[in-house]
Amino acid sequence: MEIRAKLADLASESLKPGQFLVDVIASSRNLSKITVVVDGDQGVTIDDCGEISRVLSAKLDELNFGTSRYVLEVTTPGLDQPLKLKRQYSKNIGRGLKVHRRDKSMVTGKLMKADESGIVLLQEIKEGKARLEKEVPVSFDDIEKALVMISFN
Repeated sequence: MEIRAKLADLASESLKPGQFLVDVIASSRNLSKITVVVDGDQGVTIDDCGEISRVLSAKLDELNFGTSRYVLEVTTPGLDQPLKLKRQYSKNIGRGLKVHRRDKSMVTGKLMKADESGIVLLQEIKEGKARLEKEVPVSFDDIEKALVMISFN
């Protein structure tokens, strides 16, 4: 089994219900840094990250994982990170989203719905002085990158 896949399995086993693994990044040089990115349906706190780190570190130590020292970092995806999993879309319903499509077009709007096939954005369109709202469906197959837009309202 590939090292990254083994790390992902061990990390997934360390999560509580409602939490999910987004990514595992292992540096190529002797596994000197392992970054585990987690999220949760109700969010993940710094205390959650600490607990996951302790549990995962103990598992890695039990297995004598790697022959050299390593740094383990457990974190959540930052606001500047694109959404990677369908589950992350459901978590962000009601927030603004900027979607870059594979055809190089872009659409922004409020995320209204997410299911197994794609998402629906509510896009505000100005026509003269009038503001109209239109639902824009986007298939997951058409999404190259999607970012949550920060709102200070």
